[in-house]
Amino acid sequence: MLIAMNPTTLDVLYEDNHLLVVNKPAALATMGTPAGRPTLLAIAKEYVKQKYAKPGNVYLGVMSRLDAPVTGVVLIARTSKAARRMTEQFRTGAVEKTYWALVEGNVAPETDRCVDWVGHDERHRRMHIVGPKLPGAKEARLLYKRLKTLGDMSLLEVLLDTGRKHQIRLQLADRGWPIIGDRKYGSNRRWPAGIALHARGLVVTHPTSGERLELEAPLPDAWAACGVADRLGARGQGPEKRGKLKISPVPGP
Repeated sequence: MLIAMNPTTLDVLYEDNHLLVVNKPAALATMGTPAGRPTLLAIAKEYVKQKYAKPGNVYLGVMSRLDAPVTGVVLIARTSKAARRMTEQFRTGAVEKTYWALVEGNVAPETDRCVDWVGHDERHRRMHIVGPKLPGAKEARLLYKRLKTLGDMSLLEVLLDTGRKHQIRLQLADRGWPIIGDRKYGSNRRWPAGIALHARGLVVTHPTSGERLELEAPLPDAWAACGVADRLGARGQGPEKRGKLKISPVPGP
């Protein structure tokens, strides 16, 4: 399924002169596809160009890239200054990244820390768990908590320590809990669009004001059919009411 390159399809969660935060749908690449195929970045550029009547090229820098089948929060910098400052936050681990995953199996223990070494299989375009001494191996760390058991499925909240390619998909599947719909990593179940992995939230420091931004994205409708309720409210109420946004003031001296 292809997403039409229409800026009106952009689901904006937060926007100011420095940042643009959107809720990415499934089946849409964040960026980097062959010419002619739509990407979230291209749609966002067209959105900014039309909304602000900007001539020429529009600068946007993707700060949090998601795999095409994954939904949820994507942070985009609107200026090079904001991009530099946000890149530093991601580099130093100052950003909190939270995901929700619906997986096969009854996950136990209820909470645990997963630490593995991962390597890239270029031929099959996927990742593997590898030994730490393999050339190119990178450490992958995450913490999960089981939020709910749904029959023979489990709803997990995942906090990323590192941001390796396909990290959550691989580490959970390796433990026998493939994400629903993720055939690449062993799921035999269908999911309406993409896979049941959602970038639920980001916590960052605003690049110019220094305020703490807590951003959350509503779940796709398909999650409700599996018994996962979304507490973030109804859709279609305007960007200021999309998802959840909490802004904390700059700490005093």
